[in-house]
Amino acid sequence: MFMATGDVPRDRDRPSRWPGFPFRPGRGGYRARPILIGAGLVGYAWIAGSTAPLTASSLVIVLIPGVILAVIASWRPPDRIPPPDELDITGVSYWVICVAALFEWEASAFRDGSFPWHPSLTDLINPLLGPHVVKSAAILIWLMVGWALVRR
Repeated sequence: MFMATGDVPRDRDRPSRWPGFPFRPGRGGYRARPILIGAGLVGYAWIAGSTAPLTASSLVIVLIPGVILAVIASWRPPDRIPPPDELDITGVSYWVICVAALFEWEASAFRDGSFPWHPSLTDLINPLLGPHVVKSAAILIWLMVGWALVRR
């Protein structure tokens, strides 16, 4: 009738689906949070992709995640990665050359009026970002890169 404490099965005694990993009941809530956040980000990117460029609504759509990420970064700063002992000059020089070339391309296209035979980078990318799905995907990638920078 009466059972000793050692006879009562515990959660850790239950078999797990994966050997070597203990059974953890109630782990479904941990999966729901990333799914809800992901669905919210996809919905936000879809709404942001529907705004017309260079309008007040598109400005607000861009500022909202920027302000949220700035608040998160200042309110709860992450552990910083220690700086390297020395700078990799070769790697930095590759990035400087690429950024300088893109800056020169945009500056010369702006100076020349962005003629069809010398278009600016934005004139080349705008037709690619025309479809709503592509624009929304680009905004979603932009949000995820921003979050990765804040977490770093």
